[in-house]
Amino acid sequence: MGTPLARGQSLQQRSLRTPFHRRIEEAVMSKGQPGDGARSNRLLGAMEATSLARIAPHLEPVVLQLGDVVCEAGGVLKHAYFPQGAVLSLLTVLENGSAIETANIGREGAFGLFAAMYSRVSFNRCLVQFEGGMVRCPIDFLQSEFEHSEHVRNLLVSYSETLLSQVQQTVACNALHSTEERMCRWLLMMHDRAEGEALPYTHEFLSHMLGANRKSVTLAAQSLQTAGLITYQRGKIRVVDRAGLEQASCECYAIVKERFDAFLTPPSTAVQGDTKGRRES
Repeated sequence: MGTPLARGQSLQQRSLRTPFHRRIEEAVMSKGQPGDGARSNRLLGAMEATSLARIAPHLEPVVLQLGDVVCEAGGVLKHAYFPQGAVLSLLTVLENGSAIETANIGREGAFGLFAAMYSRVSFNRCLVQFEGGMVRCPIDFLQSEFEHSEHVRNLLVSYSETLLSQVQQTVACNALHSTEERMCRWLLMMHDRAEGEALPYTHEFLSHMLGANRKSVTLAAQSLQTAGLITYQRGKIRVVDRAGLEQASCECYAIVKERFDAFLTPPSTAVQGDTKGRRES
């Protein structure tokens, strides 16, 4: 096993071929169906069996820690990353080094799809926001599927459009809503993806994600704890009143969630060819 990554180290991930990985390949190659590993990511699970059969042998498990940098803004991407429990954060970085989160990606999607479709350059810094399973795939293989499969092309465009809508909603939220409302939105999104686990975040980490100063984040967290919506102790946040947190959040959480819940079902107005056969994983 390779040497563990230093926290915040960029792009020198240690990749492990495991029995879990071999099961994915065997299931795809022998039955023409995606294995459990592929199905744990909704985007991979929605691909046609023929496309996934070509991609699956190249899926490579990656182990990363909280805060590790997957790619810096302006960096060239050689892989796309598909979370299977992990959550990735996309941050816009300014000249003075300050950064703010504009989107996050869980098991519903992937990081690096724009690179597979065109540029190969990351517009954002991408870092690990929540530890968990993740696989990556070389860009070349995804690009080939994107060029030759209308189904994959429609799927990746649909997801990319949905991710862009999250970025736009987050920009509006950061500009117009209070720190407390934004914190509620962010905690709800993370609570969905962490599947009820405690969230391992300090006030300092939250201030970076929300683009707010630490004092305002501390005051907002204290307010939510006093209201009985969360508990906070030793860098661990627990949601104890989910319904109350949704009430205290701005509308942005519900809007973004609805879009991601629906991205595998093209709207009737979509200009697309083959939209049949998308599977919910």
